[in-house]
Amino acid sequence: MSLIAALLVIVLPVFLVVGTGYALVRIKFFPDAGVDALVRFATALAVPCLLFKAMYELDLGTAMRADHLIAFYGASLACFTTAALISRKLFTRRPGEAVSAGFSAMFGNAVLLGIPIMQRAFGAAELSAMFALLAFHVPVFYTVGILAMELLRRDGRGAAGALLRTVRAVAANPLMLGLAFGLAANIAGLGIPGVLYDAISMLARAALPVALFALGGVLTRYALKAELGEATMISLVSLMLCPALAWLLSGPVFGLPEPFLRAAVLMAAMPPGVNGYVFAAMYNRAVGTAASAVILGTILSLATISLWLALLGGSGV
Repeated sequence: MSLIAALLVIVLPVFLVVGTGYALVRIKFFPDAGVDALVRFATALAVPCLLFKAMYELDLGTAMRADHLIAFYGASLACFTTAALISRKLFTRRPGEAVSAGFSAMFGNAVLLGIPIMQRAFGAAELSAMFALLAFHVPVFYTVGILAMELLRRDGRGAAGALLRTVRAVAANPLMLGLAFGLAANIAGLGIPGVLYDAISMLARAALPVALFALGGVLTRYALKAELGEATMISLVSLMLCPALAWLLSGPVFGLPEPFLRAAVLMAAMPPGVNGYVFAAMYNRAVGTAASAVILGTILSLATISLWLALLGGSGV
């Protein structure tokens, strides 16, 4: 499809929901205090239900492919290393700050933006390839980020402390719990009573619109005022280099079928997510840069995601 069609038919409606949340909170029509409640509902309940349902229904035999995982996570880890090295060498950042920059470039907003855009572009039937990647999203990225931070910063706790911190971070993440429980129920062949499954499905349907609106509200708290050069670098690595590497590995290297190639590239094309800011705040390393990368990357992604969709041939809903 054309670039304009990708923008108008697929991407713009998603960003209009985000923009509505941003605008209504900015003009104080919707209270800022209410944003926290929406974020909590979305991330602690509705989105975990969506991920649980997705993993429970996933055909593990066809959706899980080692080459697919290597293509996406190989591209992501390459971008983590690239952004961290540029931050360290070009922007003369301390090791911990460079790790924070790399984490922001690696951890895209795959759940809140990737799922709805993938669904609008290619239909719900192709979401399974993206959900297979999401099953490892949190544990892989937090393991890489925490281990690198603890080993490289001067006041780090070393490998043992880093591993313990990783386990705690992953175990406490509601999104990871939704994925893990759904996967476990799938593998065990657990039957879920119809009434309970209907309730889970209702919460799952509320997840994305609420999460997108809440994302807009959260973005009002950030400002483009810190380390714009480095934030631009992080955004470009995330929005352009990462999907390009994912395409290279998925297509020319592994020759993946189109649904898997599209899932890897589109998921890799998502802008830096709030997780990057949370990680930076957790260690107090390059917090302003991470916050600027979230909002700048989100703005730029309106164009870059449309470009990738046009190249991937998304037909829209």
